[in-house]
Amino acid sequence: MANILDEFKEVHNEAVIDASKKLRIGIIGCGWIAKAHLDSYLKQPDIEIVAGADIIPGKAEAFFKKANMEGVKCYASGEEMVNDKSLKLDAVSICTYNRQHAPCAIQALKAGVHVLLEKPFTVTTEEAVEVMKAERESGKILSIGFQPRLDDNMKMVKEVVQSGVLGHIYYVQTGGGRRRGIPTPFGTSFIEDATAGLGALADIGCYSLDMVLNSLGYPKPLTVTGVKSDFFGKDPNYIGYKNCGHPEYAEKFGVDDFAAAFIRLEGGIVIDFRIAWAMNLDTSSDTIIYGTKGSLRIPSTECWNGSIGGDLVIYHEVAGNQVTTKLPMKKDVPGAPSNFDKKIRSFLDAIKNGTAAPVPSSEILYNQAILDSIAKSSDLGREVEVVIPEI
Repeated sequence: MANILDEFKEVHNEAVIDASKKLRIGIIGCGWIAKAHLDSYLKQPDIEIVAGADIIPGKAEAFFKKANMEGVKCYASGEEMVNDKSLKLDAVSICTYNRQHAPCAIQALKAGVHVLLEKPFTVTTEEAVEVMKAERESGKILSIGFQPRLDDNMKMVKEVVQSGVLGHIYYVQTGGGRRRGIPTPFGTSFIEDATAGLGALADIGCYSLDMVLNSLGYPKPLTVTGVKSDFFGKDPNYIGYKNCGHPEYAEKFGVDDFAAAFIRLEGGIVIDFRIAWAMNLDTSSDTIIYGTKGSLRIPSTECWNGSIGGDLVIYHEVAGNQVTTKLPMKKDVPGAPSNFDKKIRSFLDAIKNGTAAPVPSSEILYNQAILDSIAKSSDLGREVEVVIPEI
């Protein structure tokens, strides 16, 4: 099936960056993910990091001092930073814990600043809607930090689905897992309800959903039956706690380390979903997209991080024969920008060119509504209708 292979060949175009006008950038939340943002920003020739903020006293100052950037102005809150007009901020990266995503994004947008918001979008659907209201009123760009969709292999998945070669999509099996992967080395902000709100669902589940929902064109979710559990997170003998020397983390664990759901979408599509920070298994199985003309297998990885584990395979018929077509996995090109760098660059380009957000809130709203509905369905013990308020 050479024609199919040819259809998904990639064309590389080197972008020219105009560095004559530099964008003034601030970072809200100076933890470990902020370091990834900072490192990526510093690769860009057309930005200046001018400010940082963190609610923990001295944390922002220490963050920039460690990066040998002691001239950066530091603030005790994101709100204080974005409202300081003397900074002339163009944009901020919001790298706080989950429950601060909504208030920080709303404050920045109301201050007239473009926002790159780390995933998950928010914790609840209602919070996401409030952020989008501020986005609409401000006229500024709000992009959500879903860098896996910028991966060449993820683009190939979407191209296959959108090409029509699979026919009508009616069922999707997806998810991901880690055998032992509760994020314990980073303190407790990922695992306490007061800071995270959601666990594996928000941390890596959002990526699994985006992979398939983005390829499908983000159909509207209708109903969800979901379950979540915390068997590993609540266990003081969990090996991750022992390895980091903090068995007391089990008492603080207040989110999900596993979740599963049956999700009905518009167009008669059903998603069978599961995600795990910890499980007694090497993988929670491949993603499979079932279609009336063909089905697509997307190999999983042992430690789910929003990538694929091997060549894509299409199962279909040709001239009455059952055949398979392999689409080779695209390898990283040495020296090419990482997916994280692409996330930062695409956000900056959108600001400078006045184009749409690379990962728009209008799509990720559906993603967030599904995550929220899984949690609500689990708590209620029944199926729930996905209700998305008007914006």
